[in-house]
Amino acid sequence: MAVIGYARVSTRDQELEIQIDKLNKYGCERIFMEKQSGAKSDREELAKALDYLRDGDKLIVYKLDRLARSTFDLHKIAKELQSRGISLVFIKEQIDFSTPAGKLMFTMLGAIAEFERDLIADRTAEGRERAKAQGKHMGRHGKAEKDVKKALKLYTEREMNGLSVIDISKMTGVPRSTIYAKAKEQGLS
Repeated sequence: MAVIGYARVSTRDQELEIQIDKLNKYGCERIFMEKQSGAKSDREELAKALDYLRDGDKLIVYKLDRLARSTFDLHKIAKELQSRGISLVFIKEQIDFSTPAGKLMFTMLGAIAEFERDLIADRTAEGRERAKAQGKHMGRHGKAEKDVKKALKLYTEREMNGLSVIDISKMTGVPRSTIYAKAKEQGLS
């Protein structure tokens, strides 16, 4: 069983010493450390630490927010570790996910993560409805009508001009799917 540490600070100006000291005192054999924003999902050293861990190992982190920025992210990482037989310990909060109290905390974090996801989905839907009510355009802006008309003209003349739909799309910037859809609407296909 290996005891592995993970330490992270958000900016280059911050120091890792406090975390490293606490992880060493806990007995970590190896410590993965990085200066990277927790908001980034592609944290290289965290990925290396997770890859290094094996069944029966322990991942030790000084504080919850050093591992994850949201309960959803934390629950995802903890669930992956649990499925691989790896314990997760947070020193400052005194949470050990391999103990009964830690398992309870893990279950509660899962419920909070689900609640957080639902709130985000609700707020997104409300924002979308509000934008529609204000007449704001949702999604991508379509190509200019003149470009679509030019593409359709070339489409109807494609046998004479020897152009494929791909060629027409490249020339006009109108996506092939739009050309086909508009041609179908106008009974040209």
